Amino acid sequence: MAKVTVKPGESLDEALRRFNREVIKEGILREMRRREFYKKPSESRKEAESKKKRMIEREKEEQE
Repeated sequence: MAKVTVKPGESLDEALRRFNREVIKEGILREMRRREFYKKPSESRKEAESKKKRMIEREKEEQE
């Protein structure tokens, strides 16, 4: 959980910027978007397979 305390003399905008950086660093937004809709297990497997294939293809291209 991202937590930011406002320092003395710090504007609210600066504290908000620090909070946004913490949220991005912890991956909260990415996780929220991933969980926004239910994904069937079969869809997750297909996605993982295609990701593997793309990585293999990239490695082959780099070797050539």
